[in-house]
Amino acid sequence: MTDDKTIATYDAKAADYIKLVNTDGPDASLQGFIDLMPAGGAVLDLGCGPAAASAHMRDAGLVPDPMDASQGMINLANEKFDIGARLGTFDDISGDDRYAGVWANFSLLHASRDDLPRYLGAIHTALLPGGTLHIGMKTGEGTERDGIDRLYTYVTVSELRNLLTSAGFTITFTQEGREKGMAGTLDPFVLMRGQKDKDA
Repeated sequence: MTDDKTIATYDAKAADYIKLVNTDGPDASLQGFIDLMPAGGAVLDLGCGPAAASAHMRDAGLVPDPMDASQGMINLANEKFDIGARLGTFDDISGDDRYAGVWANFSLLHASRDDLPRYLGAIHTALLPGGTLHIGMKTGEGTERDGIDRLYTYVTVSELRNLLTSAGFTITFTQEGREKGMAGTLDPFVLMRGQKDKDA
């Protein structure tokens, strides 16, 4: 289920958001993910925003499929990067053995807690055997809106670990930290990578 207020915020603030994420090169987490991908591999950039990560992946020889539920973000992504970004929600994750990787960097935190197992299952199905999911989430408990009206589902590290393993992933990487986002608050987060079994 898509939260209309969250989407409205991203539509209105797309130009501000790209200033946060547009860099000359990939950060360490994105570079680490890129390094795991096969040459020419297809990657779903789930909740791509202005698709800066997709642009870096394309520069690295990958084939990104950027998708976002915000039309404002899609418009900006295609204007800036001409990258074929498309409108879609988490319910539009589809395909079997389609992607070498899925980059879900602070996007699934806008999904409801009840829907997370279903979305992670769809991602697992969409990945090729041996494929990798990168997921970034804000850590904590409960569900609440931030100062600019975005709705968040907070997870604990152990909860996210259990969600990934229940969906069939083997966790290969975990990193915790704090970061200031578009709302201006310094928030704790966790990054994880999960790998689909090569024999799946």
